[in-house]
Amino acid sequence: MKSPALTASLRLLLTLLAIPVLVAAPGDRRANTIVLDETGVKNLRIQTVQVEPGDFPQTIFALGRIETLPGKRAVVSSRIAGRVSELLLHHDHPVQQGENALVVESRQMGDPPPAITLKAPISGIVSAIHVVLGEPVDPDKALAEIVDLSEVYALARVPDHLASRLKVGQRAQITVNAAAGESYTAELHHIGATADAANGTVEAAFMVANPALKLRPGMRAEFSIVTALRTDVTSVPRSAIQGTPSNRFVYVKDFDLDHAFVKTPVVTGESTDRVVEIISGLLPADEVVIQGAYSLAFAGGGTISLKEALDAAHGHEHNADGSEITAASRAAKAASAAAHGHAHDGPGHNDSTLWKILTGLFFVAFVVTLFAKKSAARTPGV
Repeated sequence: MKSPALTASLRLLLTLLAIPVLVAAPGDRRANTIVLDETGVKNLRIQTVQVEPGDFPQTIFALGRIETLPGKRAVVSSRIAGRVSELLLHHDHPVQQGENALVVESRQMGDPPPAITLKAPISGIVSAIHVVLGEPVDPDKALAEIVDLSEVYALARVPDHLASRLKVGQRAQITVNAAAGESYTAELHHIGATADAANGTVEAAFMVANPALKLRPGMRAEFSIVTALRTDVTSVPRSAIQGTPSNRFVYVKDFDLDHAFVKTPVVTGESTDRVVEIISGLLPADEVVIQGAYSLAFAGGGTISLKEALDAAHGHEHNADGSEITAASRAAKAASAAAHGHAHDGPGHNDSTLWKILTGLFFVAFVVTLFAKKSAARTPGV
């Protein structure tokens, strides 16, 4: 049976052992917070986005190209044989439907020989001219080609093992790097009737409006085809996620300090080519860094210390780890300064003072335990 004094001393020892953990907790903020000045934020091109639950798409990623829509391509040809006497078209220039394109002089006799004027069958851009001035022509020859690019096909090559997930009407985000990396939204128009055995893909065709004519046939495109949608899911752009597969984290804008970002561990779920689901670690309204996050990982403590930032923001002094200076800590600091005849600053001195305090407390606990053991030995029946 243990004496009450011995039990109390053991409890005291356990409490003392927990003190270092409790004291070290505020230091986590200093270790995980990067404070920059305004110039640092601009140099790293920091951009943030606010976290809000929303729709989370399940997608298929595919590659493909831009092509001309069937029915949006036409040729200029002559019904009679002859030669080109006038060529009014210019390669890669726009032309309007009904505008004069070529003049063909007939081979029939006459002075001058009879001629016909050929007109543009559609409005569009002249994509090819197959004749030169004075060249002989026949009715079976295509003299020029015109394409209407106001609407184009975006043809995705989807791996055939994913073809069963495709349905007409599904929406896709289509990114074309050659068109300044812009994204276009379009609906699935049709699915190829046959698969490409050589490449193991199935064609998925999307009709894309192209009023600015930025999309041109032959351009490469990336497709994110939405096959299902989950609601009320917290997610962030892929660029926000940092770390290793077993240790994911993001940088969250500090709610209190300007230009400060806190390294925050997260648990991730499903991902697409654009976003990653966040299972835990973030709260609604958190502002997550989506550009410059990778650079923040190498920014060290930043350009301003956490203590300096908090002092400026709150108008009073803080400890080096960012915690508030309490009356007890002020008294301990004053006592230490008096004992040494001068003031000390910096985390190294604070750590030394803490060690001295803990050493004294452990000595007191040791004496109490020793006394308790002697009392138990003298007490009969214990």
